[in-house]
Amino acid sequence: MSKTAVKTAIVEFNGKQYQVEEGRYVVVDLVNQDPETAITMDKVLVAMNGEDATIGAPYVEGATVKAKVLNHFRGKKVIVYKMKRKKGYRRKNGHRQNYTRLQIDSIS
Repeated sequence: MSKTAVKTAIVEFNGKQYQVEEGRYVVVDLVNQDPETAITMDKVLVAMNGEDATIGAPYVEGATVKAKVLNHFRGKKVIVYKMKRKKGYRRKNGHRQNYTRLQIDSIS
């Protein structure tokens, strides 16, 4: 019984770092691309192929991650409540963050 080597990587995308795995999906902040379009991420910090790891300084040269935009959606509502006791000051506000789901196609 042999294990297949799973390709994973840590990429920097939109100012945040994400661990991605080939064939899986990842949820990132909103990307201004239409669904079903391809995205190439070239800021790869770490590339792993099974047990073999390549660490960049700061990025791995020649490494790219190709992904496809699946859909856009909004996250759950977060309630922001401000209050100053004994002063009669109360403010209630809600916020829903916009997200994009990406399908990771290949890591090379």
